[in-house]
Amino acid sequence: MKIRDKVLIQKYYLNVFNGVFLALGLMLLTFGLWLLFDRNNLFSVLFSSGENQLVTCISCILLGIGSVTSFASAVGLLGSVKEIKCLLLTYASFQILVSVTQVAMLVLIFVKKEEVHKQWNNRIDEVISEYGNESLADQEPVWNVLNAVQQNMECCGRYNVTQWERNKNKENHTQIPCSCIKSSEKKWFCDVPKDSTYSMGCEKFLNAWFENNVLILTAITVSLLIIQIFLIRLTHQLFRNIRKNNIWPNE
Repeated sequence: MKIRDKVLIQKYYLNVFNGVFLALGLMLLTFGLWLLFDRNNLFSVLFSSGENQLVTCISCILLGIGSVTSFASAVGLLGSVKEIKCLLLTYASFQILVSVTQVAMLVLIFVKKEEVHKQWNNRIDEVISEYGNESLADQEPVWNVLNAVQQNMECCGRYNVTQWERNKNKENHTQIPCSCIKSSEKKWFCDVPKDSTYSMGCEKFLNAWFENNVLILTAITVSLLIIQIFLIRLTHQLFRNIRKNNIWPNE
């Protein structure tokens, strides 16, 4: 096969894989933006307030990888279409840099997963204790999201309704959040007997949500790494064949 034909085939496959690479990078970028700006998901609301800036840290990492991925894809596309060798080298360098960052992120996910999960449960317990405190009005968005979880999932407390006994902001011990029953009242607590509340705790649903999001993030990262292996190899072969074609254009 002529060198020129090899170059054309490699350019085609490089651009196909580069398109997949860009799509996955944009997913990470979207994931980071969702964590950073969406105030309707419990994880973001819990960990973006106070001293714990876990969401901000994770979001910045995802935004950084997503942005570099998008930029690298543009460089790779231009380098392959125009057959510019210095751009192909830059593209390969970006791939290696992003790969190392992603491996570090995967290690961080698996090392810190249990710690984050523990912080997640502790923070939910803290929110339940603070719920309805008039001196903590800035925490109302957190309480509203917790109410939405309890109402939509038909659950009460993290493990069950008895957890609300530790809340000291109620007018009397019989009160529980109105979201723990089928109620449309727009207030924090309602006077109802315990046997009329949702019996199941929310921990099962919250854990499933947490695990699913960790799984999605891991799957995107692993997919990116696999694509990058092909891209680095293809870029290297394309670079060599373009150089050969410049030296021996008739072969």
